[in-house]
Amino acid sequence: MDMGVLLVFQNYHENVTDEEVFTHDLKLGILAEEAGFDSVWSAEHHFDDYSMCPDNFAILSYLAGKTSRVKLGIGAAILPWNSPLRVVEKAIMLDQISGGRTLLGLGRGLAKMEYETFGIPMEEARDRFNEAAPMVMAGVQSGVVEGDGPMYPQKRAVCRPAPSAGVSWEGRLFGAAMSPDTVPIIAQMGLQMMTFMQFPFEKHAEIINTWKQHFRDAHHTEPGPPVIQDFVICHEDEEEARRLAYAHINRYFLSVIKHYDFAGKHWRETKGYETYQAGADMIREAGMEAAADAYVEANIYGTPQQIIEKYAYRHEMIGDFLPNAAFSFGGLPLAEAEKSLKLFGEKVIPEVHKMTDKVPAEV
Repeated sequence: MDMGVLLVFQNYHENVTDEEVFTHDLKLGILAEEAGFDSVWSAEHHFDDYSMCPDNFAILSYLAGKTSRVKLGIGAAILPWNSPLRVVEKAIMLDQISGGRTLLGLGRGLAKMEYETFGIPMEEARDRFNEAAPMVMAGVQSGVVEGDGPMYPQKRAVCRPAPSAGVSWEGRLFGAAMSPDTVPIIAQMGLQMMTFMQFPFEKHAEIINTWKQHFRDAHHTEPGPPVIQDFVICHEDEEEARRLAYAHINRYFLSVIKHYDFAGKHWRETKGYETYQAGADMIREAGMEAAADAYVEANIYGTPQQIIEKYAYRHEMIGDFLPNAAFSFGGLPLAEAEKSLKLFGEKVIPEVHKMTDKVPAEV
């Protein structure tokens, strides 16, 4: 299985500037290749210290020039905030700059504050995504973007530079699925699944295998492996790993609650996001401290051997997947994040690479 790194660009530090955090995380992207990772990803977020990466195409174009081997993952382009035509143009350019190393994730976004700042009704998110995603998927392959839908009416546009001749995007297109109603949509579209760890893996396994079955039913073939994103603390000392996890993965969870207003009551009235209300209600009922502890346990922390065992357990349940790890988040000291990434690269990645099935497992 391939192993990736997600760059978060989160400034939850004291007396550290945004520029220092940003340039540090860029360096982690370069270090990831040296440490043996197979891909480097960047999210798209705006207007908050939660995640400072307003243009992940620009971030990965920079890394394309600083690396030679790692794949470069857009994780993801938030389609309701971007013109499908511009997403296609940028994806084709990044693919040519990097020599065909681009992985393109597509998402619809989740933060009310980002939608409001852009002046885009959040209630339109589902319709915008459903209309734009097929335009992008067809466009990166053909170099032609057109559409007659209500959200993105687009007269025929021919992108230049044109896609490289003979280059296929099969296996390189992903869809973010963080709610049950998104799973069948991305499966129907033929997108590989991307998800963040939120709860015990047994529950994630059910959702992932549901996506696999929808994909098989729609396309009569096996889907590619899903991307599973964790926030990771890797340390030689078991107790120190736990201490850092409960300090900083916990803090990252609180930043998620704040950024997305996950404990709010607006989800029920927001078209396309109604299923998130159940999760918000559960957080309020369980209490923030208990919810944060559960989030820490859902993600990955421990010694290299403990982490290997956690990945092996997941592999037994769902077969091959693409594990992604974020190392810099939640105010974790920058030097500590770098140490964690290097240790992970030295001792965990070689074992993850051995975890490969010829036939995907099923629960």
